[in-house]
Amino acid sequence: MMGTPMNTRSAATLTVADLVFERARAQPAALALDDGRTRLTYAELVQRVRCLAAGLRAAGVCAGDRIAVLSENRIEYVELQLAAARLGAIVACLNWRLGDDEQLHCIRLVAPVLAVVSPRYAPALARIAHGVPQVLVLGDDFERLRAHGNDSGGADAPVDPESGLVILYTSGTTGLPKGALISQRAMIARAQVFAGDYAIGGSLAFLAWSPLFHMAGTDHALATLMIGGKVIVHDGLDVDRVCALFAHERLSWLLAMPGMIDPLIDALQRSPAPRHPPRMVGAMADLVPRHQLAELTRLLDAPYLNTFGSTETGLPPASGSLLAAGQVPASLAKRQSGLCRLRLVDADDREVGIDEPGELTIRSPALFSGYWGADSINAHDFRGGWFHLGDIFVRHADGTLDFVDRLKYLIKSGGENIYPAEIERVLLMHPAIADGAVVRRPDAQWGEVPVAFVALKSGAGADAAMLAQWCRERLAHYKLPREFRFVEADALPRSSTGKILRHEIERRML
Repeated sequence: MMGTPMNTRSAATLTVADLVFERARAQPAALALDDGRTRLTYAELVQRVRCLAAGLRAAGVCAGDRIAVLSENRIEYVELQLAAARLGAIVACLNWRLGDDEQLHCIRLVAPVLAVVSPRYAPALARIAHGVPQVLVLGDDFERLRAHGNDSGGADAPVDPESGLVILYTSGTTGLPKGALISQRAMIARAQVFAGDYAIGGSLAFLAWSPLFHMAGTDHALATLMIGGKVIVHDGLDVDRVCALFAHERLSWLLAMPGMIDPLIDALQRSPAPRHPPRMVGAMADLVPRHQLAELTRLLDAPYLNTFGSTETGLPPASGSLLAAGQVPASLAKRQSGLCRLRLVDADDREVGIDEPGELTIRSPALFSGYWGADSINAHDFRGGWFHLGDIFVRHADGTLDFVDRLKYLIKSGGENIYPAEIERVLLMHPAIADGAVVRRPDAQWGEVPVAFVALKSGAGADAAMLAQWCRERLAHYKLPREFRFVEADALPRSSTGKILRHEIERRML
């Protein structure tokens, strides 16, 4: 006889914690996490996660509750995410680069019941009126919570794979970050894309140097643990330390983004040590000078990953191709990723033909579950049962995809997404500014950087240094305009409805 519908659904249910715990059963002595000081086997990791989950439960954390974390990359960060996966709780990964106002918005948006903070960032959290009822500092506080966890080893309450696992913050078109909710189902699917598209197995290590508040860090650290590999946790980027790893580690993916390519090339050229090639290197090839792509891949004897993904989608929709090592690529056309279905549509959501530009829309199990507390945005972006990325592509007869433009004006700087509205909101708060706009300018190091065009109020006085300081006090460093240009208000090109036309500013004034 066939099982009941409930039983068949249960038999098909897996969570991120389930998969990592199964790896511990299959390979208990294999290394799971290594930060250069602490090395945890899978058996040790799982035991620590069990106790941490029990401690969180004893502290009142329930399924669906949010736990905010503000920390550099540490082993405890990954453990917290796995403990949340076991409980069905959600980790809100705060971006330590944000200004105080932005940070306060991110915390209040998700109303966490508990905040976990590293000693490095405890002063930053303490100076804002966040209202979180419980705060734990990594170190003694955190370990006491883990030690008090009474893990009986019995069965946990079942966790729905559709339940949220992490909230990763993305830049907001309206000027404040949005919280992208990524479920356990999506995280498992992202691991499948990572392993399946690039033939990555548990024998390879992943270097988690990029911040774990980004999808590039969190997605692939968790993916590596689900497939049985080792995660090497680094507190940021140290190119000499990265080069030293190649002598004894086989890496699955060395994430390299605009801003770090030149320093990495310099370090590799200075390092005479033999090296194991990683399976692949790089990201966002469109923003890297092509001669750098050729030189980096030549030095590493590894292909460059030609990505087009996002926090909301993971590696999909179009990260399915690798650029050959040591060659200047003739084309940066994309290949569709696995586990997704794509449509290119016009303004009326009608599918366009071959070689016709259209907005890319996607269906995928790797897709996020919407922006936290943003029903109207979700209704618009998920209309018709497809997620609309806001990026214009053309699809060619051979199946390749070429990026055309961004429907939503976006600046991609060194791997960070910046919406001009974020900077404009701060500029227009300044008492001397009557109007202004922020546009993107190509940059050899960072890919793109923001430039501000501002019109001052009559009789007001302000210079670039004053405005730079104003922004520095209110924005993350990477969002700061690299240049301020002062113009008359009527010099800013506008549409018939009065909207400033950023593309026209780029064309006429940069």
